[in-house]
Amino acid sequence: MANLLLTKPLDMLLSEASETGEHSLKRVLGPINLIMLGVGAIIGAGIFVLTGSAAARYAGPAIVISYILAGIACAFAGLCYAEFASLIPIAGSAYTYGYATLGEIFAWIIGWDLILEYAFGAATVASGWSSTLIAFLQDYGIRIPPQICDTPGSIWVLFQDRWVPITTLAGKGIDLNVLPHVTAQFNLLAFLAILVVTTILVVGIQESATLNTTIVFVKLFAVVTFIAVAGAYVFHHQPQTRVNLTPFVPVAYGWAGVIRAAGVVFFAYIGFDAVSTAAQEAKNPQRDMPIGILGSLVICTVLYILVSFLLTGTVHYTRLNVGAPVSLAIRETGVKWGSYVVNAGALAGLSTVMLVMLLGQSRVFYSMSRDGLLWKWAGEIHPKFRTPYKSSIVVGLFVAVFAAVVPIGVLGELVSIGTLLAFVIVCAGIWILRVRKPDLHRPFKTPLVPFVPIMGMLVSLLMMVFLPWETWARMVIWLAIGMVIYFTYGRHHSKVQAVHAREVASAK
Repeated sequence: MANLLLTKPLDMLLSEASETGEHSLKRVLGPINLIMLGVGAIIGAGIFVLTGSAAARYAGPAIVISYILAGIACAFAGLCYAEFASLIPIAGSAYTYGYATLGEIFAWIIGWDLILEYAFGAATVASGWSSTLIAFLQDYGIRIPPQICDTPGSIWVLFQDRWVPITTLAGKGIDLNVLPHVTAQFNLLAFLAILVVTTILVVGIQESATLNTTIVFVKLFAVVTFIAVAGAYVFHHQPQTRVNLTPFVPVAYGWAGVIRAAGVVFFAYIGFDAVSTAAQEAKNPQRDMPIGILGSLVICTVLYILVSFLLTGTVHYTRLNVGAPVSLAIRETGVKWGSYVVNAGALAGLSTVMLVMLLGQSRVFYSMSRDGLLWKWAGEIHPKFRTPYKSSIVVGLFVAVFAAVVPIGVLGELVSIGTLLAFVIVCAGIWILRVRKPDLHRPFKTPLVPFVPIMGMLVSLLMMVFLPWETWARMVIWLAIGMVIYFTYGRHHSKVQAVHAREVASAK
């Protein structure tokens, strides 16, 4: 059992971080790139996809409070991530931090968990991307067969010359039986979107970051447009707004629903921990990683609170359980040009989230492979592109299939529980490292230790408790599969275990 708790020495980690050459990752990212990577991952799924479903299913208009709770939890965790990312600038994020402080078995659990988080995160966003693309194209009179635009079994109807998910018309007094119906078979659009993003990631990190930064400005413009248009609509339709926002906390859901929704929309914040997976590709990680992590978190929290309030003020929460709720809300305002801008921005926003999620996933794969815990091919670097191309391709294919067949709500909850578990381990790691090595040079120091890491753990655990039991069951099954791989392969090929065995042998 003791061997399972072996930690990876900090000097070994720092040595790996300083590697150069064609078999290492390329250091090309500055602070603006890192902030844009964070914003690229954060602004997208939360605003454009999950806000609507979480409001409809759990919190109603009180989704605003859910976002505030999730943002507070993220602030605690973000401070802990910032210290680790500046101290250990390695691609593995929480996996590497857990390896340095808690031991190999915990590192494996969190690494396997991060694979779930990033893979399903990208799949969730791809599912929302396809719904948004349909809304965008229909603005220009272009129709794509709904059969290839949603997960199997989803029903779409033709209403006012537009194909829409049947759930968008709930509660509007429309006889749905007289409308033309089709049933989706396979989300081909989501499948192809993931393949395109995977290709971009294989070509290179600099190209990916440049594309991401350009698109981020497009989607920020779209978000500001939505705030302006929906804000004006809410102001001029105050009686309707009051109806939409009353009761603020629906009796059927209560405060338990608000907390549960906070756990679900926590997914919307995971971009800042994806920034930490790019630490090995940052020019000056000790200075720039905290800027990228905390800067992107602050920007996005403010925007989330504004958008979630205006979304539920414009459209009654019972109608928001759809793949593109912001697109639905902007159409409700009747401002046609606003619909064009928001749909274009939503497409751009969701595209960058897919990119950053898949970037993070392949980097975790890369780090685990370099440590011997996963197969050697997963850590191989392309000699020209300097990217972990094999893991990017395999992950991309896996995620593309999930995006095409698994419902968006299930995906989002799986990602949330994975993220929360990662946060618990990172916060615990900061506390442990402060006790074990208080004199270690830390380019960025988390304030108020142990208060901040303890609060990060407690808030994250609280939100995990309120997630549906089915989500817990799926995570347990995923971790069980991971344990089989670890005990049959990872433990026997671990470089840390090999070093320990040699030290024990030489001591005899």
